[in-house]
Amino acid sequence: MYTFGSSFLALQVQDAAPPAGSGGMLQILLESSPLSQIVLAILIAFSIASWAIILFKTISYRAVDRQTRTFLDVFRRSQKFSDVQAICPSLPSSPLVGVFQAGYAEITAQFRQAGQGTASPPGSSSRPILKSLEAVDRALIRAATAEVNKLERKLTFLATTASVTPFIGLFGTVVGITLSFQQIGATGSTNLAVVGPGISEALIATAAGLFAAIPAVVFYNHFVHRVKDFSATMDDFALEFLNIAERNFT
Repeated sequence: MYTFGSSFLALQVQDAAPPAGSGGMLQILLESSPLSQIVLAILIAFSIASWAIILFKTISYRAVDRQTRTFLDVFRRSQKFSDVQAICPSLPSSPLVGVFQAGYAEITAQFRQAGQGTASPPGSSSRPILKSLEAVDRALIRAATAEVNKLERKLTFLATTASVTPFIGLFGTVVGITLSFQQIGATGSTNLAVVGPGISEALIATAAGLFAAIPAVVFYNHFVHRVKDFSATMDDFALEFLNIAERNFT
């Protein structure tokens, strides 16, 4: 009798179990509701775009770092600003090039204006004299701000991905759980074979949201730190540029 009862229960469990392979990830995705597929498509699009930005920014910042070190070496070895200006086109990725060119253009404009009839202070015959060192400082600050804005381009998308995708995944999870409860109410059964696929579908949406958000958070914080380092380098360079201009042209 005990053996017969055990065999009967085993047959019931076998009949209630889902077919082999039906719980696979791909099968769950193919059988998921259209709304869940849309949610997953949105999360995949966010993930692909964020990884593309991560790769692009990684390569870009490496070039910025390399060319900035080269520019500083040339700048500190050169005797004239015109020599530095000559190598600027070969280092387009360095933000210091934009800062230097802004300061150099302001100095050149003041010298050109002074040469058009503006009175020069006594003793200026041996070397040109700047009319306003503060104007040069303002030009450097404006250029540094523009360069920081260039470095920060596309980083807002990473921040958006990090903050939005978990909520999109949570939305897909809530929808999946709601559909599972509706199916329980319609069938009157709490068998895992009935509610399991809906719950799995819901949890996949959460996992996809976290998969998109976590790398975006990590690399966004990393890139923001790199931008701060580049900004500090530009500030130091602007002060160095002003010191040279003050020593030689005032």
